[in-house]
Amino acid sequence: MTDQSWRARAGTHFEIDKRPVTAARGMVVTNHPLASAAGAEMLAGGGNAVDAAVAALFTLTVVEPMMVGVFGAGHAQIVIPGRAHTVIDGYTTAPAAARADMYRPVSETWPDYLEVEGRENTVGLRAVGVPGTLAAWCEMLARFGTLDLATVTAPAIRHAEHGFQVTGYLSECIAETAADLARFPDSARVFLPGGAPLKKGDRLVQADYAVTLRTIAAEGATALYGGPLGRRVVEHMARAGGLITLDDLAAYRTVERVPVRGTYRGFEIAGCPPPTGGGIHLIQMLNVLEGFDVAGLGYGTADGIHLLAEAMKIAFADRNAATGDPTFVDVPVARLIAKDYAAARRAGIDMGKAATYRAGVAAGAPHTTHLTVADADGVVVAATQTINNLFGSKAMAPGTGMLLNNTMALFDPHPGHTLSAAPGKRMTSSMAPTIVLRGGRPVWALGLPGGVRIFTSVFQALVNLIDHGMALQEAVEAPRVWTQGQELEVETAVPDAIRAGLAARGHRVVALPHVAGGMGAIAFEADGTLTGASCWRADGTPIGIGGGYAREGIRFWPDARR
Repeated sequence: MTDQSWRARAGTHFEIDKRPVTAARGMVVTNHPLASAAGAEMLAGGGNAVDAAVAALFTLTVVEPMMVGVFGAGHAQIVIPGRAHTVIDGYTTAPAAARADMYRPVSETWPDYLEVEGRENTVGLRAVGVPGTLAAWCEMLARFGTLDLATVTAPAIRHAEHGFQVTGYLSECIAETAADLARFPDSARVFLPGGAPLKKGDRLVQADYAVTLRTIAAEGATALYGGPLGRRVVEHMARAGGLITLDDLAAYRTVERVPVRGTYRGFEIAGCPPPTGGGIHLIQMLNVLEGFDVAGLGYGTADGIHLLAEAMKIAFADRNAATGDPTFVDVPVARLIAKDYAAARRAGIDMGKAATYRAGVAAGAPHTTHLTVADADGVVVAATQTINNLFGSKAMAPGTGMLLNNTMALFDPHPGHTLSAAPGKRMTSSMAPTIVLRGGRPVWALGLPGGVRIFTSVFQALVNLIDHGMALQEAVEAPRVWTQGQELEVETAVPDAIRAGLAARGHRVVALPHVAGGMGAIAFEADGTLTGASCWRADGTPIGIGGGYAREGIRFWPDARR
């Protein structure tokens, strides 16, 4: 029976939209049912959680193409019991031709600070960073998986060749970006057949991309990083004004990193370290909250939301000043996640008034996807992957069916800042694939898409689980808020009276239908089972594996001599 006591103190009440799944042998949670099914297919065939995760990621490039692609970026946190707990950084890098002053910013102030003339950092080939996803997925599979590349890419190839039914979510994303997609003939041919956006229920076939996936299945990552796929991309770049060269692709390397770790009320929080700011600032915000009676304030009350918002503003002030690629920037990680630093920052919070915060340390993507996978042997993968904005740069390498990222938009277009562009520099993201442990054993694994709203949404889910005692499904679906110091975004499920109370404290409240994207999470239950949950903000679907093989020694046909 779920403990519902948090509801007695809540200022915001809600009902869950989806239902969780519980299973004993494995769990795959992604933002599309066919991707979850691809992962489950690997588990059912004897593969482990890494095999399942990689198969699901390749399938997501087909069925959720607006969010993720082989020419993208991402971070994955992986636990292999008794062997490894590591992070694979497959984030994009700036091409060698990139410069801090390569764009012309239109404003020195928010909200247009990141905008540039001609939208060159968001649409078209000058927005494209050197990709890392394919290299990272192939590395994960080779090092930690048990199946071969041909096996794990098979579901993706099948859905690209034979097509799949467009969901309402995908249809809406295509319609939202139709004007930009129309600028690129190959993209328009796939997503705007006959000049009109695909509708819910239409069948989407991606024949060119199926050929690309078959090439990858046969040749591995080298097909892109110097091989035939890479050559097609750079030839197009040279003709059409892009920056990436074959040398950029051949020089790309993933980076293995040590997870950043903190604690919150007896739980260990393991996240991805810089260049993503997700892990360190998640821990920082939890440290700030640790000095407050969060449960006593109640879920979704004006006091509770105000406290969350102030912690977010503190974290963003520090993120913008000091978090970046550690190869280029001296990121003060130890200071940012220190309990005494959180105590000092906490002291500046006024529970009666919204404040503006400066960075407390020296200076040294909105559309994404996430999956969470676990198997019966304790292997866990939490991976957040992206091509940045919806459909990335909107450009597709001709004849490949491969959408190109627009992660150059993550750099500060103004020179001289921590987040300014430089050749070979990794972009700073807010990705936060997170694993929570107790006594060295996983308790929850979770993450979501949502750009700069990612780690604040993970933060709220953990507060829901740990402080408010919500069930997993409740925690991922609960109404969210977000701010980085300007407006306070509040989902419309939060009552008018609560929003008015926040405005009275000085918050500039903006009501929105949703904040960030679809969260996927797994809970590791005390009885050894796995519970998977996904929220209403995307096509998320948990699929679990139960049962198993026959008990050894069983004979199903009697001996004929008896």
